[in-house]
Amino acid sequence: MPPADASTLGPTLHARALASGFSGVVRVDLGDELVFTEAYGLADRAHGIAATPEHRFGVASIAKGFTALTLGALLDEGRLTLETPVRPVLGTDLPLVDDRVTVGHLLAHTSGIGDYLDESGDGEITDYVLPVPTHRLDDAEGYLAVLDGRPQVSEPGAQFAYNNSGYVLLALLAQRITGTPFATLVHERVLAPAGLLRTGFPRSDEPAADVAVGYLDEDGPRTNVLHLPVRGSGDGGLVTTAGDLAAFWRAVFAGRVVSPGTLAALVEPVSDVPDEGMRYGRGFWLEPDSRDVVLEGYDAGVSARTRHDPTTGLTVTVLANTSDGAWPVLREDAD
Repeated sequence: MPPADASTLGPTLHARALASGFSGVVRVDLGDELVFTEAYGLADRAHGIAATPEHRFGVASIAKGFTALTLGALLDEGRLTLETPVRPVLGTDLPLVDDRVTVGHLLAHTSGIGDYLDESGDGEITDYVLPVPTHRLDDAEGYLAVLDGRPQVSEPGAQFAYNNSGYVLLALLAQRITGTPFATLVHERVLAPAGLLRTGFPRSDEPAADVAVGYLDEDGPRTNVLHLPVRGSGDGGLVTTAGDLAAFWRAVFAGRVVSPGTLAALVEPVSDVPDEGMRYGRGFWLEPDSRDVVLEGYDAGVSARTRHDPTTGLTVTVLANTSDGAWPVLREDAD
């Protein structure tokens, strides 16, 4: 999308937000210039607190891009390669994971491992899907309980299949290789170099006043606190602001997080995904007909998308604290 379109995006997205009863934040940046930002609806319905651009929102699978960059930083440090097999790090844990699965397979969603959160099913996003109490999922090691017992569904490297377990497994591998808790690793390798001060993996049972509450329905009072792990892992659970995401893209493509060669490996197309009308690299969605790089998240009480054009510096971010609220605003970002 050319820079000239940036001036029209704000009014277009604003109109859609108003028309759809949107609750969240919309932001448009062009390089270092903030073009448009606005907040809508309530960050906390019980207390009548209006959302602001400074509120932090859960962003679900947008976290996968941060996980990929964390692994990329370890790649730059020589701790691993894309060809590193996962079995030596797993040891006897998760015996159903094929011995041929590599870090590269996990990053590209081509590992073929069984997924603890299968998004191809017919259930609703607001279903209760976790097989263990949410409070047990507070560290990468704790997720072994939901990853275990799931057989391979395809040969490693054979096909693309979006896989949440793969990114939880990446977090576990990174934590074991470095001996550092995964949330700390993300901070050290991604958030600090990028200068992101409002982003992280907080516990949901330690609520902060600046974190928007996620709601299952557009109007109801019920929150997502029992639907998601108490602390996220490599596949989700990050909270951030629209401003931090704009800064994130600038830092990543300025080479402040990983080396240019590693970034190129993460954002090069590995798979065509016709069902999504997109391509996929290693941690990042890619538009089919442009250089735009995309991260998006969808979960109970969360819908979010951030898109960046590295050629023009145009970034468009929509964060919602409802399960489906972002999508009517986005509608292809701009027609």
